[in-house]
Amino acid sequence: MRIVVLGVGNILLSDEGIGVHAVNRLVELYDLPEEVEVIDGGTSGMDCLDQVSEADYLIIADCMRSKKEPGTITRLTGDQIPAFFKTRISPHQVGLSDMLGALNFHDMMPKNIVLFGVEPLSFDLSMEPTPTVGARLPELVELLAGELAEIGIAVTKKAA
Repeated sequence: MRIVVLGVGNILLSDEGIGVHAVNRLVELYDLPEEVEVIDGGTSGMDCLDQVSEADYLIIADCMRSKKEPGTITRLTGDQIPAFFKTRISPHQVGLSDMLGALNFHDMMPKNIVLFGVEPLSFDLSMEPTPTVGARLPELVELLAGELAEIGIAVTKKAA
């Protein structure tokens, strides 16, 4: 089984980078087996195409405008994900949407896709998320680890 955990977003724009912060923290806190590839996708989109193609599972962490309270974490799966990209666009989501479209076009779409999105508060120039969104980072990391455990992947916390 091949699993990709992809963090996307721009870490220079405050809450926009929450997905990248989440996957980096996941690697810091957990020992993950070799079948799990964790990718800091930044704003790359199409540059990640080869790395995510034909994965059994693609788990994405991102910021996501969904008209909910800032810091709200939303989980989308399957057909919910393309529908989300039709109406909510940020600069890196265009790249992510294009990447998913290209994977679908070439019949290389991961078998299962889950997107964890955090409602942003600010896109101000800052390398740290706002306190509101940053406070949700531990929960987002736990959701990523929980998703891996749910599909049968042994995730163990590293010794402190």
